[in-house]
Amino acid sequence: MALNPFFLQGSQSEQRLVQELINEQLRMYGVDVTYIPRKIVNKDTIFNEIESSKFDDNYTIEAYVNTYEGHSGAGDILTKFGMSLRDELTITISKERYDDFIASFLESESDDEIILSSRPREGDLVYFPLGQRLFEVKFVEHEDPFYQLGKNYVYQLKCELFEYEDEVIDTTIGEIDTQIKEEGYITTLQLIGIGQTATASALINSGYVREVFLNNDGNGYTSTPVIQFDDAPTGGSTATAVAITTSRGGVASIKEILITNAGSGYTVAPNINIYSGGGTGAAATCSIETSNKGVVSIAVDDGGSGYPTIPTVTIAQPSVGAVATATTGIGGTVASLTLVNAGVAYAQAPVVTIASPVGSGTTATATATIGVGGTVTSLTIVDAGSGYGSDPAVTIDNSDSIKDPTLAVRAVAKAEISSGNIVTAIRIVNPGIGYTEAPTVTISNPPLVSGSGVFQFNELITGSTSGTTARVKEWNSTTNTMKISIIDGYFVPGETVVGSASSATYAVGSYSSDDTYNKYTDNDEIETEADLILDFTESNPFGTY
Repeated sequence: MALNPFFLQGSQSEQRLVQELINEQLRMYGVDVTYIPRKIVNKDTIFNEIESSKFDDNYTIEAYVNTYEGHSGAGDILTKFGMSLRDELTITISKERYDDFIASFLESESDDEIILSSRPREGDLVYFPLGQRLFEVKFVEHEDPFYQLGKNYVYQLKCELFEYEDEVIDTTIGEIDTQIKEEGYITTLQLIGIGQTATASALINSGYVREVFLNNDGNGYTSTPVIQFDDAPTGGSTATAVAITTSRGGVASIKEILITNAGSGYTVAPNINIYSGGGTGAAATCSIETSNKGVVSIAVDDGGSGYPTIPTVTIAQPSVGAVATATTGIGGTVASLTLVNAGVAYAQAPVVTIASPVGSGTTATATATIGVGGTVTSLTIVDAGSGYGSDPAVTIDNSDSIKDPTLAVRAVAKAEISSGNIVTAIRIVNPGIGYTEAPTVTISNPPLVSGSGVFQFNELITGSTSGTTARVKEWNSTTNTMKISIIDGYFVPGETVVGSASSATYAVGSYSSDDTYNKYTDNDEIETEADLILDFTESNPFGTY
């Protein structure tokens, strides 16, 4: 039989009355909570799993705490991984209030981010201000009470304490966002705020060690070996060098020998003695240059600052062009030629050109003579010319066709930096040849001369070279240290990082990928202790089979 037609079974006016009464009760006996909808950032299209998500909206809504006697759930449990908090919370919110003040805004969001906007969704967050904790919605009950007067009026949200897994929480409410400040995988960026270009100066001399030949790299070194040259003759300086070691297959050997001082005054190649360091078998010889000058040492005048990586050292080319001046005498003739710079690397005598006199007269001519090392030793006037009212200009040919490339070689050097990001020393790779005056030494600039800005909590930073991005957990402007999380790559020392919100810009000094802030990340300590029991790195502890 049909229902009695004389009973309404719940009219719209009755349903409206019940809804208004519920809303009023929630405003009287409830507590304001913050509802934070989950937005999907990346989703696996094969398994339909959410790979990453963000929480960047917030909506305040009144809620009644069903579990008014305290948190339900398993409570605090001690597990083999540490304390596990299993607190649960059940709250009731008005369906009408949710529809009017939350659902209507969520409907305007992208369907890719908000899949369901018509009701609260499992996975969304609720911030409970009384306990200052974030809870995750695990189940939404929309049929309790069960269809009073033919309609449902509330949602019951069954929540569990939120377990952070690198989600982006950026609601702009500091009280909420900082809830995960110390949670998750957190690494460290040491940034550089101020940089200053280092400077250095070179010293040239003759009778120096031209090149070191590593004849045998040795093996078994446990520390850096000592390199010792024979003493230079009286009046000269003894060469010095350092060894750079490398390790392959667990065996340490010498990779190269770099000159710290090429010495001077050598007439025969000195012997090289390699000792100490715990290894054996290394041997080296060298050649010397007696006629021409090269860069024998480079002194760091100012170590600069802000060098996270080794800067480039550039040494000027040898001065290969000879220079001379002319002096006129009685009768407007060229009386003498003065050699200002003898030049270097001339394979044949260069052509000497004297400028013509102004007005009437004849042009003077001269020839050059070269000596050892391709230098111009003298200038001879062939025709003194006439009609010179002032000293004419003298030009000496410096074209490539008359140069000897073996007599003019640019010096090469490399820098060393300290843990404080300053240049501490410059080692000579090649002293060069053919220098007549000390060349200019140029050290490249640090990656950033001056950092600026203040990074904001939770903002996205990007590395200029690597393209790596991360979220700021904490920024210490005094030590220029930044804690970061949700990293999608590896930051490179020397690159600049820029904040997306603050536009703050600093250079990376170093990047530590170790999470030293999570109390559960004891993997290295566990492995170290385990190796004391069974260590497979040396051999199979169970024997060979």
